[in-house]
Amino acid sequence: MRNLLQKYNVPGPRYTSYPTVPYWDESSFSEKAWKRALQHAFEQSNASQGISLYLHLPFCESLCTYCGCNTRITVNHKVERPYIEALWKEWALYQSLFSSRPRLRELHFGGGTPTFFSPENLHLLLEGLFKESQRAEDHEYSFEAHPHNTTKAHLEVLYAQGFRRLSLGIQDFDPRVQALINRHQTFAEVKHITEEARKIGYQSLNFDLIYGLPGQTQASVRHTIAQVEKLQPDRIAFYSYAHVPWLKPAQRSLEPHLPQDLDKRALYELGKGLLEKAGYIEIGMDHFARPHDALAQAFAHQNLHRNFMGYTTTATQLLVGLGASSISDAWTAMAQNVKGVLEYQTMVNAGELPLAKGHLLSQEDLIHRQHILNLMCHFYTNWYNPAHQTEALDEAMAALDEMEKDGLVIREPFALQITAAGRPFVRNVAMAFDARLRRKQTNTVLFSQTV
Repeated sequence: MRNLLQKYNVPGPRYTSYPTVPYWDESSFSEKAWKRALQHAFEQSNASQGISLYLHLPFCESLCTYCGCNTRITVNHKVERPYIEALWKEWALYQSLFSSRPRLRELHFGGGTPTFFSPENLHLLLEGLFKESQRAEDHEYSFEAHPHNTTKAHLEVLYAQGFRRLSLGIQDFDPRVQALINRHQTFAEVKHITEEARKIGYQSLNFDLIYGLPGQTQASVRHTIAQVEKLQPDRIAFYSYAHVPWLKPAQRSLEPHLPQDLDKRALYELGKGLLEKAGYIEIGMDHFARPHDALAQAFAHQNLHRNFMGYTTTATQLLVGLGASSISDAWTAMAQNVKGVLEYQTMVNAGELPLAKGHLLSQEDLIHRQHILNLMCHFYTNWYNPAHQTEALDEAMAALDEMEKDGLVIREPFALQITAAGRPFVRNVAMAFDARLRRKQTNTVLFSQTV
């Protein structure tokens, strides 16, 4: 494993989409083309699948120095209402393009810190969103929360609106690590909010953990996993710390304390072994779930899906992203909003879709997108059907020569299987299918390390 890590630990995308955002072709994108793709996806999806809705709530009261998300740091809670009103207006702009009332199958609040908003304002926000739309019968609504500021009132308000999944951003329970990353919450706080959520009726609790953080040791990972095991969350996301100081300058302060490549991977292998011993199943990349959980069931039955919100059991053709920096996906086209909160609010208040950039997928893009999605969700893909073939697949197969020699993949004439030994390198395998990445090599570092 040591030699493989040294060989394959290179910068690479996480593949929540394909093409990845840095490789979007903005020259062919237009708002008019985006609207056409959006309307087509709505017609294809709404009646049968419903649609997905993601809201980016970017505000945080303090900066977590490890964080790579688009955030705005403030203690002024007067920002809540103007931002909510902008979200309503953006949603109204999208609804004006739809031919019928949208059926919200999947709804997710991300951030930032969604529980920065008061329970009253979250209730207000949701009432406005649901005013001209409807909850799909088999909906799945979830939100991210900081254990330090999430209250029983937050949980009750969101539960009453149909939310049944909660994701707690913990990262690490070690006080020294928490001090280095400026992310503070005690075990008692996490235990309290976990127990309250279960009493209220939440059906699935996820804990976000990160390996490779500054100051982490094998002892601290053991301690964190032991604490997690006491609370028995249904799902665990055990992410690799993404070090991108060229995007997030605050991360530079962490560099003297970061575990090096081989030590970092050893932390993951340790955590993975402890989680599997505790009864969790590894799902896709960096995710674990108990056998009863819907995510584990979806993985077992090959129904797992992956989008800009990560792994999900719900696949819809249309995902609308609202809020600063949010990304929308109509399958044949993608669009990202402007990142600045003030710019976002100004554009929406002027009646404009707050688009910053986008991409229209070519036929080759669509085929390679599906292959990469298959690999990320099932560790397998095939192209027996000529409709699933492209000339670039030959280049992809050639790029996998070394991986096959190293026992990471099994190649067949029209199929590819990632082996158990190859699962830690799934991002590297996906990179072989990334025709846009291969054709446009750059000396600029765009991504964090793959392993």
